[in-house]
Amino acid sequence: GSRYFVECWGRDAWHHRWAAAMSILEKISEIEGEMARTQKNKATNAHLGLLKAKLSKLRAQLISDQTAKSGGGGGEGFDVAKTGDSRIGLIGFPSVGKSTLLSKLTGTQSEVAAYEFTTLTCIPGVFKYKGAKIQLLDLPGIIEGAKDGKGRGRQVIGVALTCTLLMIVLDAMKPLTHKKKIEKELYGFGIRLNKERPQINFAKKERGGVNITVAPGCKLVGMDNEIVANICREYKVANCSVSFRCNATADDLIDVIEGGRKFVPCIYVLNKIDAITVEELDVLSRCPHYCPVSAHQEWNLDGLMDMAWEYMNLIRIYTKPRGQIPDYNAPVILPARRVTVSDFCERIHRGLLSQFKHALVWGKSAKHQPQKCGKDHVLEDEDVVQIVKKI
Repeated sequence: GSRYFVECWGRDAWHHRWAAAMSILEKISEIEGEMARTQKNKATNAHLGLLKAKLSKLRAQLISDQTAKSGGGGGEGFDVAKTGDSRIGLIGFPSVGKSTLLSKLTGTQSEVAAYEFTTLTCIPGVFKYKGAKIQLLDLPGIIEGAKDGKGRGRQVIGVALTCTLLMIVLDAMKPLTHKKKIEKELYGFGIRLNKERPQINFAKKERGGVNITVAPGCKLVGMDNEIVANICREYKVANCSVSFRCNATADDLIDVIEGGRKFVPCIYVLNKIDAITVEELDVLSRCPHYCPVSAHQEWNLDGLMDMAWEYMNLIRIYTKPRGQIPDYNAPVILPARRVTVSDFCERIHRGLLSQFKHALVWGKSAKHQPQKCGKDHVLEDEDVVQIVKKI
């Protein structure tokens, strides 16, 4: 009797969870349908802003439910050990040539290991470029509806979140349909491609209603103060201050309120260009963030690597041991945003800062060669640094 009760209870609990997920999915499709039917104009902006906020909330709820169901995402993890200085994820539908691209770029030096989980394999390879070791991940074909918890798309996106750069691999024969579908999936997971983080400050308060300030020279796009207040109320925030320091849309505001968004640079790799005409290629190459290649024929792979380096925004700092020439073969690779001598020391060894006396710097950032600097000195690409320790 007790076994029957446990079985029934387990079945009921599963059915309840399934019904809840289905009702959320139904709500999502209803809202998407209503948004598609609504004409965009000044009169409907407020209504559309509220619908966007509701849609975003439901998607977040669906993802958190799915994560809770799979035990917080642990256990059957789909992860690959991070190696090298940077990480690039190859995303695309099956059979667009991701594996060929991976093997051509990483070549023989790629120690390819397969991390298998049921039907998915995430294959990492490593290639060296400008002295940096870059890990390239061939993420399995993204399945439509991954953001709604279908298939194993969520784990794929989980790995995509850890990448410095994403490459969406498209087939030159059918590029735009695939591009739209993948962008929609990534957007549903809070991944924003080739976008800067919106300069919006959002702070909850005890009282005083919704205070809105817009910096001089900036404007609200497709919304006014009333829509901003309505979106805040949709998230059950009645008292807050919102300051805009950029031209902001309703989507930007929703991203800031919800948080957990990742802004990632992305290159659209247009593969199999050997199968299309020069005229077609000319039209496609005008699109921003596109890089046409043929992995099979090895066309323009150098151009792709150059573009990837530019998008990853990394700098190289060379080390110079005392009394020796600089080591140009193994640079220290750091992200380009305001890198100081202190960051450089941290990257080499955590304990180095406690013994730090001063640094000698040669290169673009030095006023004279060498310049004696403290730990707050900002470094530039291809500087040479010698650390002088306390005796």
